Amino acid sequence: MTLLEVSALETCYGASQALFGVELAVGEGEVVALMGRNGMGKTTTIRSVCNLTPPRAGTIRFAGREITRLSPHRIARCGVGLVPEGRRCFANLTVEENMRAAARPGRWTLEAVHDLFPQLAERRRQYAGTLSGGEQQMLAIGRALTTNPRLLILDEATEGLAPLVRREIWAALRRLKELGQSILVVDKTLKELMPVADRCIILEKGRTVWQGRPADLGEDIQDRYLGV
Repeated sequence: MTLLEVSALETCYGASQALFGVELAVGEGEVVALMGRNGMGKTTTIRSVCNLTPPRAGTIRFAGREITRLSPHRIARCGVGLVPEGRRCFANLTVEENMRAAARPGRWTLEAVHDLFPQLAERRRQYAGTLSGGEQQMLAIGRALTTNPRLLILDEATEGLAPLVRREIWAALRRLKELGQSILVVDKTLKELMPVADRCIILEKGRTVWQGRPADLGEDIQDRYLGV
């Protein structure tokens, strides 16, 4: 079953157009990597899916329902959990308060998130603003999971994190995949991303230019669309 389907998506920032007919889909239980160089439209695509940057044209369907014009909070209630670029934790709330603020009934209780990220249990009474960058990223993922989303979206899942923390994040994503969680993930570390992804979608200048399995992502395609 197709969970998220994006068709002919166009988005602008004022008079400047950023997306030119983006096409992508995420199936139930599938992990899809959204890829491309910096500035090619990955974050704008995610913001458009969540209607944080409203699209000018195109259609976004989630679980068979059109959500193109829904407000961001209603899209979240439909089952879309976002881990935004830059984490954006509530700095003046504790770790536990951050997660309780967004929690909805389901598998992902605070205890389940603590099992996934034990550091959050240790820091549960600590203010989010005092956490390290890696701990804040774990919190951002945990906060999104406590909404019990059908689709988890991660924008720059491990950007700027220390290698040890990145390994912990990827281990968590592999576990989520094993549990059948649908995921749309943006990240630049191909070595760690490819074993997790079921499919890859590449954007170039606001357009979908390639889709396929990780095994088909040859060096020629990487050099053409992902290289420096």
